[in-house]
Amino acid sequence: MSYATELIAPRPAPVVPPKPPTAGRMIGYAGLALWALLALSLIYMMVSNWDTDKFVKYGPRYLSGLWVTATLVFASILFGALLSMPIAFARMSKNQVLNAISYAYVYVFRGTPLLAQIYLIYYGFGSFRPQIEAVGLWWFFREAWYCALLSMTMNTAAYQAEILRGAIQSVPNGQIEGAKSLGLSPFVTFWKVILPQALIVALRPYGNEIVLMIKGSAVVAVVTVLDLMGQTRYTFSRTFDYQAYLWAAVFYLSIVETMRHVWAALEARLTRHLKR
Repeated sequence: MSYATELIAPRPAPVVPPKPPTAGRMIGYAGLALWALLALSLIYMMVSNWDTDKFVKYGPRYLSGLWVTATLVFASILFGALLSMPIAFARMSKNQVLNAISYAYVYVFRGTPLLAQIYLIYYGFGSFRPQIEAVGLWWFFREAWYCALLSMTMNTAAYQAEILRGAIQSVPNGQIEGAKSLGLSPFVTFWKVILPQALIVALRPYGNEIVLMIKGSAVVAVVTVLDLMGQTRYTFSRTFDYQAYLWAAVFYLSIVETMRHVWAALEARLTRHLKR
């Protein structure tokens, strides 16, 4: 019987041969270089054409529009989440009437542009002013901000309802059967077992919906709402400087990027028990 008396000395890892350049990789590098050159050009133009007088005069307007955009998106997402719950339950209901009504709602608001919905609510309801005044709701429909909030809420509610419905239906039936075997009521099963798992599945789609609403909120400027895009249009109409829209793009990009990182951190925190 033989045995080793000395250990083999550690050896360095084998050298990885460099990968030969391919056409796809070269095209990718060229594209990245082009985007970097474009970004540097935009930064150079913004710095070289900096006008302190315009910044002092119109900077507060951008901040005011940014606040309007933030409040409009936050309120519409919140109200849309509340409205999406009964719609999602109706979509999953075995009642044919409720299912048909909720399906029609989701189909219409997901299948038509948000801009058309804003026009229909803002200008369409204005055609029925006597009837609306009779029920005491003209104070709501005469304000462009409220009409924009209503249209954005109804639009995002349709998308959030489908997100919630898909997330709930993705929970395995074994979870429900296990809850029944423990004697849990259907109410407790839904709120303590099904919904927490469904919300984890829906985290990424909800984040995408919020980002889409941030970018889609720019259309409310067409009905005289002075959000970020509305203030940008006002600034451009006074200065005829194309950089007004460039600064608006920078603001929107900053908002979306901040939201993306915040949502990624939230998702990482809530799903830390799923990582291996």
